[in-house]
Amino acid sequence: MVRKLSVVLDGYSYLECPRWRDGRLWVSDFYTNQVVATDGRGSTEVIAEVPGQPSGLGFLPDGRALIVSMRDHRILVRDDAGQLSEHADLSGAVSGMPNDMVVDESGRAFVGDFGFDLMGGAPLRYATLTRVDPDGTVTTVAEDLGFPNGMVILPGGVLLVAETFAGRITAFDIGEDGGLSNRRVWAQFGETPQTDDVGDAVERLQVGPDGICADAEGAIWVADALHARVIRVREGGEIVDEIPTGTGVFACMLGGEDGRTLFLCAAPSFAEHERRPVREAQLLAVEVDVPHGGLP
Repeated sequence: MVRKLSVVLDGYSYLECPRWRDGRLWVSDFYTNQVVATDGRGSTEVIAEVPGQPSGLGFLPDGRALIVSMRDHRILVRDDAGQLSEHADLSGAVSGMPNDMVVDESGRAFVGDFGFDLMGGAPLRYATLTRVDPDGTVTTVAEDLGFPNGMVILPGGVLLVAETFAGRITAFDIGEDGGLSNRRVWAQFGETPQTDDVGDAVERLQVGPDGICADAEGAIWVADALHARVIRVREGGEIVDEIPTGTGVFACMLGGEDGRTLFLCAAPSFAEHERRPVREAQLLAVEVDVPHGGLP
């Protein structure tokens, strides 16, 4: 089946962490330091200016937005008037820049961490997963994750975490207190590279799982950051669908009026020195059969 990709937005630096909310898609643009919302038909609004580089997005039960501010290791909260303030300081909990985030129905945020200076060429190092409670309390809830990246929460309280440099999706059960248990591999894509050399790991990975989103059948769409495609995956690792993008794709989100529009954050590459000075990133869209499910 050949699907037609359409361009929703272009002229951005590096789009990440898309979230569908109240008829619009919110998305972070790393190197313009903006969070932008679009109705998918060309209308856009700058939701927030985040000098510390925005990344993960989510929403508290009262509707206020949470925004990861990567370079100063904070989570910001945006009030109804559009003002930003600090929700939590992650500097004591993360060893690299915080990145993607998912917020559960209780307002608890689960935040991934680079774990090392990826853009500066440092050796690959595994990282932690942090939980931020609605009152701003910061807790480390998992360790030894291979670049914890995109996350979703499936019905029943199962947290899925894309471990980009481990080439797998890892699952946890979320307890009533927000603790994580029953860690297991939900999908493994080939062997996990046993190296601390990023370039070597990239060459070995069969899939580089970056951003992910869930559908109503409990499958997930995975942005394969290394192979210019998104794949639909079932528990156990079976790839049941694939959409080539012809360019790098780093995050995805189901939205639209019927939940069947798959939005894709695309750019020619992910390296900061290549993305920062140019405006080649696009938001793409393609129609799929199974609508949105889970969180976000």
